[in-house]
Amino acid sequence: MTGPLGWLFDAQVVIAGHAILWREIVGNLFGLASAVGGMRRRVWAWPVGIVGNVLLFTVFLGGVFHTPQARDLYGQAGRQVFFVIVSVYGWVRWRQLQRANERAGAPVDAPPLVPRWAGWSGWITIVVVGVVGTVGFAMLFRELGSWGPWADAWIFTGSMLATYGMARGWIEFWLIWIAVDAVGVPLLLQAGYYPSAVLYLVYAGVVVYGFVVWWRARDERPAVAAAADEQVAV
Repeated sequence: MTGPLGWLFDAQVVIAGHAILWREIVGNLFGLASAVGGMRRRVWAWPVGIVGNVLLFTVFLGGVFHTPQARDLYGQAGRQVFFVIVSVYGWVRWRQLQRANERAGAPVDAPPLVPRWAGWSGWITIVVVGVVGTVGFAMLFRELGSWGPWADAWIFTGSMLATYGMARGWIEFWLIWIAVDAVGVPLLLQAGYYPSAVLYLVYAGVVVYGFVVWWRARDERPAVAAAADEQVAV
């Protein structure tokens, strides 16, 4: 790629002797902003997160796009694609809830949903998908030659579960993110994706705080929110 777009795509900064792409830094900052928006239950969190996903997709295919790390983390790259898909679902769902709340008389700036526990059916879904997804994707990533396939597989699967849980308003999605970060930080440090590893550490603080915020908000369930949930069941 040449010209101004090529410069923006390949721009780097050297920190402590390590070349780092600006798009890795910017992509993670968009992701952090999305996490903060999710904690505050704001609809704009979804489109902001999608921008970060697109940038990070190119970063984690290091061998394909000739990044400084030159390592392909297929799970990390692949989850950006699924992030976009699930984020579109979350974006649409939260907008539907927001409109339903407004029709029921809620303030325009009110959060679109009230956090709730996933319940037995949700917990079964989380456990089954978490185990089967991690094993299945680890085998796939190993065949593709991904670096650190088992850790990559859990990060991939856990991220999908957490994003879906956020769309559904499940409080547990924050706990899933903590488990993802616990695996993601060591993997990214070993692979040389230092900005992403640092942002994972920052995410860890955000998700712990986010869990507390959503847990406290679980009883803030006015009649308009209950009516909106009934209208938007999927």
